[in-house]
Amino acid sequence: MGSTRTGRRGADGADRKSDPYAATAATLRAALVREIAEGGGLTDPAWREAFEEVPRHVFVPRYYEAGEPSTSGGTALYERLGRHDADPARRARWLAGVYSDAPLATRVRDGELVSSSSQPSLMARMLEALAVRDGDSVLEIGTGTGYNAALLAHRLGEDRVTTVDIDPDITDTARDHLAAAGYQPTVVTGDGALGCPSRAPFDRIIATCAVTALPPAWLDQCRCGALILAPLATGLIALWVADAEHGEGRFLTTPAYFVPLRGSEPRPPVRTKGLPTEPLLEDSFRFLLNVVTAWLDPLEALALWEHEGRPGRERYGVTVREQRQWAWLDDPEGAYAWPLGPAHAERIH
Repeated sequence: MGSTRTGRRGADGADRKSDPYAATAATLRAALVREIAEGGGLTDPAWREAFEEVPRHVFVPRYYEAGEPSTSGGTALYERLGRHDADPARRARWLAGVYSDAPLATRVRDGELVSSSSQPSLMARMLEALAVRDGDSVLEIGTGTGYNAALLAHRLGEDRVTTVDIDPDITDTARDHLAAAGYQPTVVTGDGALGCPSRAPFDRIIATCAVTALPPAWLDQCRCGALILAPLATGLIALWVADAEHGEGRFLTTPAYFVPLRGSEPRPPVRTKGLPTEPLLEDSFRFLLNVVTAWLDPLEALALWEHEGRPGRERYGVTVREQRQWAWLDDPEGAYAWPLGPAHAERIH
């Protein structure tokens, strides 16, 4: 199914004799795959095989569970669980958590989340939405633990996968995880907003960190007809690339909450002043607020949402045209359009 990697060491991705967790992990992994499939994911047999074989526990040897905020009113305290805990009950809790369908905090600095391993069912939906074909070359922005890169390498072959992250600690650790699991895709330490020109062009780009606009370098490093899948405004934009300055696509229906791309312009805070509680409980309205927060008063956004029949994410899209980018509702040339990128950008309409 496109996999050409070397060094495979069995369905658990590691030597069972050197991994005391391999047998239990294989059972837990099979249960997780069934759960994702029952929820409508992993309909592509090639991706199902990847999730069945790539051992998530090798990539998440420890993670952090958020506790209650400190008594001084600071950020939440985190409890670390890992494979080397002295207490066997805690080790069992760690392994069960690794194979739960949940995101896991993998790096915390000064009480702030720096990196995480995404929810497996969300990863499955994103990878299937990437619509890869055998022979495609893929760039991943945001290496994390290396688990997603391993899934891509299993599906396409490690020579077709490049992953980049700005943090050398993250890329060094991911290389170790990947090697332990028997995969050797190209891992690059660098600014994800700049892509990886030395490995371009790419057929697909997938980001596992949120952006406020699509970096121009990504389009420039794509082949014509490539697809970029990236978290934006709590959604996932699937943008088809015509050339280095033109692309267009719609949001998937799936909500997506990711750590921002390091070094990128911060997203404007979402304004909710004056809004009633009821619409704030609606995911589709919160998504709209994230899209328009720099451009519309919250009450204007509410009036638009109600007037247009409470539109879901799939009715929104993004267009890139030369130096401009904008999000839109229903029609890229329609009445509702909002610039993406720096807050000082001019309005499209």
